[in-house]
Amino acid sequence: MKVKEAMNLGVITISADTRPLKAFEKMYKEGVRRLFVMDEHGKPEGVMSYSDLVGVLGSIRPTNKGTGSIEIRDIMSDNVITIDADDEIEDAANLMLRADVSGLLVLEGEKPVGVITKTDICRMVAAELLVPVLITSFLFFIVIFLFNYN
Repeated sequence: MKVKEAMNLGVITISADTRPLKAFEKMYKEGVRRLFVMDEHGKPEGVMSYSDLVGVLGSIRPTNKGTGSIEIRDIMSDNVITIDADDEIEDAANLMLRADVSGLLVLEGEKPVGVITKTDICRMVAAELLVPVLITSFLFFIVIFLFNYN
């Protein structure tokens, strides 16, 4: 199965000069756990995860001088992990595991078109829409074995 068949269409974005509280509000409103930071030309320049954002928001206090000027550019990860829409879903799962991330920005060419997450892949496995090749091969072997010995 291709990434484009399983991805969430559209990309929820913010700009690098967004304040953390505004980013949190956008995450909450959109029901997502990551926001992609895009430059003025629509190119990805960073990603802000829910857990990183909550950590920063937890440290902001009215008595902390300078925390009112924090922008997403100061706290975002600038390592945006991407995958092509035509890649296989197994490749996306392996990339997420290797990079230790829970979601990937999906590109068609250089254009961001969607997001694929570990949760999306787990839902597909749970719904039996995505059966790993090894399990399929194992089940085939069992059927052949039982057929030959009955």
